Amino acid sequence: MDYMQLTIALVMGVCLSAACGFRIFVPLLAVGLAVRFMGLNATPALAWTATDLGLVGLSAATLVEILAYYIPWVDNALDTIHGPLALVAGTLLVGGLLGDMPPALQWGLGVVAGGGAAGAVKAGAATVRAGSTATTGGLGNCIVSTVENGCATIGSALAVVAPVIAAVFLILMVAVMCIVVNKIRRRRAAE
Repeated sequence: MDYMQLTIALVMGVCLSAACGFRIFVPLLAVGLAVRFMGLNATPALAWTATDLGLVGLSAATLVEILAYYIPWVDNALDTIHGPLALVAGTLLVGGLLGDMPPALQWGLGVVAGGGAAGAVKAGAATVRAGSTATTGGLGNCIVSTVENGCATIGSALAVVAPVIAAVFLILMVAVMCIVVNKIRRRRAAE
C-alpha cells in the first residue's frame, strides 16, 4: 500500500468512525456494501461485512437502531451502551481498512484515530441529546435523531465514495456540533 492509498484509507476510516459516533451499524453496512459491490479493499477484520449473512445482519441491525432512536427515553438508554460500542466499531473500521502495515501500527492507529473520532462525535451527540431531553422532556429528541441519522448516512456514503469530501463534511459537522454544545453549556451555566 503506497502513501496515497494509506492516506485515503485512513481518511475513509476516520470519517466512517466519526459516523459511528451517531449510529454504529450504518458505517459498517456502508463498508460491507462497498466491499461487496464497489471492490473496496478491506482486511479480513472487515471481510465479514460483505458476506450474505453480514449484509443481512447489518441491514437488520441498522434498521432497528435507527427506529429505536425515535422512541423517547429508549434513545437515552441506547446512548449509554452506544458509547463503548462506537469506540470498538471506530477502531475496527480504521484498523480494518489499513492493510499492509505492521499490526501494532495498524491497530494502534485504529484505536487512536478510529476510537478517538467515534468517541469525540459520540460525546458531542450525547451532549446535544441530553440538552434536548432537558428542554423538551425527550419529545424533541426525534429531531436530534433525524439529524444524527442523516449525518451517519451521508457521512458513511461520502466516506466510501469520496473520502476527501467526507473529510470536509466531517469538519463542518464537528464545527456545527461544537457550536450547539457550547450553546447548551452556556444555557446550563445560566440556570
